[in-house]
Amino acid sequence: MRKIDSKKVTQITGDYNDWLQNHLQDREAACAHLQAALDAYQDDQDKTALLLAIKDVAEAQGGIGWLSKETHLNREHLYYLLSGKGNPRLDTLSSIFKALGLHLNIAVAC
Repeated sequence: MRKIDSKKVTQITGDYNDWLQNHLQDREAACAHLQAALDAYQDDQDKTALLLAIKDVAEAQGGIGWLSKETHLNREHLYYLLSGKGNPRLDTLSSIFKALGLHLNIAVAC
């Protein structure tokens, strides 16, 4: 079996992280990204993917330093909370979403 040369793949397709950061600068795309992560969380209860999705959006929308200023939360604490290891409280998530121009919403399950 041949080993995949990731540098060659990146040269051909572009860097996924760069694409994602550019894509998530759009508020509608960021909202869809987070909704997909929340839906997946509700299916499998794996909070890591949800927290990393929030981190992706925060980085694209201005960075963790910017988010820290907007939410009045410690930058290092935010990095930890959004690392997948953290366990943010609802009020913390609400502050983060508010800073990102988003809000939590409840809907009837299908």
